[in-house]
Amino acid sequence: MEPVISVMLQILRQCYPVSPLPLVTPSSAYAFSVPGSFTPEPPCALSEEDFEDDGDEEVDKDLDSEDVKEEYDDLETDVDKLSSKPGLDRPEEELMQYEAMCLELSYSFEELESKFGDDANFEDSQDTNHHHIPTAASPKQHCLKKDQTSWGQEKEDTVQTSLLSMVKMGRSSKKRPIKNIYHDVQSNCLGIDSLGNDVPDIQTSPKEDGWDIEAISCPRMSASFSNSTSPREAGEAIDKLLHLHPKHIPFHDPCLYMDKARRTRSVVDFKMVAFPDLWGHCPPPSAQSMLERKCGVQRIKIFEDVRRFIQPNDIINKVIFSLDEPWPLQDTASSCLRFFSKFESGNLRKAIQVREFEYDLLINADVNSCQHQQWFYFKVSGMRANIPYRFNIINCEKPNSQFNYGMQPTLYSVKEALLGRPSWIRTGNEICYYKNHYRQRAAATGSGKCYYTLTFVVTFPHDEDVCYLAYHYPYTYSALMTHLDILEKSINPRQVYFRQEVLCHTLGGNPCPLVTITAMPESSSTDHLEQFRHRPYQVITARVHPGESNASWVMKGTLEFLVSNDPVARLLRENFIFKIIPMLNPDGVINGNHRCSLRGEDLNRQWLSPQAHLQPTIYHAKGFLHYLCSIGRSPVVFCDFHGHSQKKNMFLYGCSVKETLWQAGCTVSASTLLEDVSYRTLPKILDKLAPAFTMSSCSFLVEKSRASTARVVVWREMGVSRSYTMESSYCGCNQGPYQVCETAGPSAGIHRNGEQ
Repeated sequence: MEPVISVMLQILRQCYPVSPLPLVTPSSAYAFSVPGSFTPEPPCALSEEDFEDDGDEEVDKDLDSEDVKEEYDDLETDVDKLSSKPGLDRPEEELMQYEAMCLELSYSFEELESKFGDDANFEDSQDTNHHHIPTAASPKQHCLKKDQTSWGQEKEDTVQTSLLSMVKMGRSSKKRPIKNIYHDVQSNCLGIDSLGNDVPDIQTSPKEDGWDIEAISCPRMSASFSNSTSPREAGEAIDKLLHLHPKHIPFHDPCLYMDKARRTRSVVDFKMVAFPDLWGHCPPPSAQSMLERKCGVQRIKIFEDVRRFIQPNDIINKVIFSLDEPWPLQDTASSCLRFFSKFESGNLRKAIQVREFEYDLLINADVNSCQHQQWFYFKVSGMRANIPYRFNIINCEKPNSQFNYGMQPTLYSVKEALLGRPSWIRTGNEICYYKNHYRQRAAATGSGKCYYTLTFVVTFPHDEDVCYLAYHYPYTYSALMTHLDILEKSINPRQVYFRQEVLCHTLGGNPCPLVTITAMPESSSTDHLEQFRHRPYQVITARVHPGESNASWVMKGTLEFLVSNDPVARLLRENFIFKIIPMLNPDGVINGNHRCSLRGEDLNRQWLSPQAHLQPTIYHAKGFLHYLCSIGRSPVVFCDFHGHSQKKNMFLYGCSVKETLWQAGCTVSASTLLEDVSYRTLPKILDKLAPAFTMSSCSFLVEKSRASTARVVVWREMGVSRSYTMESSYCGCNQGPYQVCETAGPSAGIHRNGEQ
């Protein structure tokens, strides 16, 4: 019967009446006044190059195959274009502005020995060796003053176990916690006293009756974290909870996070902070396996969609949340769920109650755009425990997704966090991703734009809880800025040279950080200083696409590893200078975009000719790379961290003339075309040492549609042969120690927060 049922399913889908999305306009609910004459493009059918470097097409079978035939029509076959090195895209004298971002080349270390000659004056000298970049937006008073900080008195004891050595040993071990360095004698947010000792949890099992979940689940930025006179204020409630239920989370501080969030500029001027970002989270207590997909789940969901049309008796079809409506739609006395998304990185535009326990959700398009709906992050409350709620996100755009192959959305429960289990966990069952009956007519072409449904069922753990659901583990801009400040104060300045500065400001007025990490010279002798200043550069960037939050988690781990006392990290610092731009698109991240900047542009398609007033982060990142080349310090490696929605594991994309021509079937004499083959060295090393890395997914082909990406431009214009895009799966691994045993299903694996 399988062939008959499959044909019947296709007929039902074709016969279902085509409908427009239940939105007033496909354009984003948020608008930003951008410089220059600019109008958002009308919605259109997105081509493969509009997505990441992935090309899987939808297959309408319940057991979709991930094996697809690759097409190479997009390959660049013009040898002149492949081999050419375009000239500088700006006046050469303009590059001198980036000299200030390489102070390590001219920094005076004459007082090095006197400052750090012995342990006695080490503590007293730590303040003088940190570089704080003043900004106009800095408030006069900070939530946490500099004199309230401490080194935690751990020094060499804060050695972090090498992930590499853990893999080699075939076992896992927890990192020794790094004591929080923000201490306040009067009030401590993380339960650590002024001497760096843990304060015992005096009430680990609080009575739920005393919790005002709605008040504390999304606190206002204006709420004070200091002593408050009104016990009903959300700020005091959070402060009290933090005092009674401390949960140490490395490199996180709620007070500092709130301070950073207040200074973060958003298009709609967010007033609320998402509880998971403020409170923090720990990795799940155990491995989380991929969901084994049940045969027939897609057809069941399609049948249920059809039943809406032919048997509408139980259909409620009530709008309960919408960014487009100026008045509140949600009745707190109602039995339906309540939704909210107006916080940093949040994205939910509309919620419609379809049946008693079923909801259609629509994602907001990127700011100043009509498309790129994929990332979601929102708050939901008012649920009943042990009731399966079905959520249908009905305006997704990608033609396929790892949600068809074991990926699950992520969930954070506020009540679980207050009970001492603050974790994002994979959740949901009956998950599938399929083409639906909604279409958007493009005014210019008249062609229909297809939409896709991500459907999943969630059973919440508690009654009247507040939970957050997200496409992937969120990582906000405020989280990055908090992390960098704490990281800077966690290092030993005698050993680690750590400099944090501003590359530029974004269109939205947010600083884009640039971080420098290397080893301090052993002494101020001429030989040691010479070795220090002649170390080769490595340049790493991330998060040019806001929805790829896994790129930020990889970057977070990279930063923490590079400043650690791990022997491999020490060796890297002693031999290289790392220049890191951890977030190339802060505005997109802040405002919940999936792909674009505030101009509605994919910034990873702007590297050919960026403009300072339109794409400032790309313009200055490229200018900085040109500056390094102009002084003869081209980076040994350039790597741009991304996330991938249609493949598992981790892999690299690089650039090769010979491989591109060979794959395209062009014959070029090897004697006339010489190429540095070292571009394959790094991926081969990773394939041997990194269990999440797979060489088989790597590609070194140069496509025409990628000509304006960072990887290709840095390779072609700067002559960096080891120029890469590093992709991390949203879903997880199907190989190595991160793979779940075979009993969990043929396509099972695990994906744990922060382990990419």
